[in-house]
Amino acid sequence: MKNAPRGSNLKSQVIHRITATLMAVSLIAFPSLAGAIEVGDMAPDFRLPGADGGTYQLSDYRGKQAVVLAWFPKANTHGCTIECKSLAESGDQIRQFDVTYFMASVDPLADNVDFAEKTEADFPLLSDEDKSVAKAYGVLGLLGVAKRHTIYIGKDGRVLKIDTQVRPETSAQDMVRNLGELGVERRH
Repeated sequence: MKNAPRGSNLKSQVIHRITATLMAVSLIAFPSLAGAIEVGDMAPDFRLPGADGGTYQLSDYRGKQAVVLAWFPKANTHGCTIECKSLAESGDQIRQFDVTYFMASVDPLADNVDFAEKTEADFPLLSDEDKSVAKAYGVLGLLGVAKRHTIYIGKDGRVLKIDTQVRPETSAQDMVRNLGELGVERRH
């Protein structure tokens, strides 16, 4: 009988080690889980270069304006081109709201400059080349590119909505609808 507690203790240790190993492997295999943000969280600050030559920092907008950060997988690809053109063509509808909006990827800045020119983007495309911001937002996918997620951030810097079901063809209309539903102020 003395061996029973010892055996169950060993069994407990093995289960604990297996569980810890599985958790560690999942954070490595699924890096977006490690830094995933949720609605209500303060949005992680960032300072990223834009394809328009500017540098943009989220904290500059806090207390002033809502921000939309539309992550996209890869510049100059079919779906991303459709999404970017949708936002460019309907920018006047989006700008009816007191909001600054960006598209962002982990592409090199030069790729996003080329992409912005080809799609005639009239808003900044941000480059997160070291992938640190994508990790902080929980949007870095398994293949090392950003997932197509759109993050809505309130004037107070808190995450209002995380849209994980972005459709490139209707991204602008969906953004306008979401801004309205979230109660983002309209420009005067």
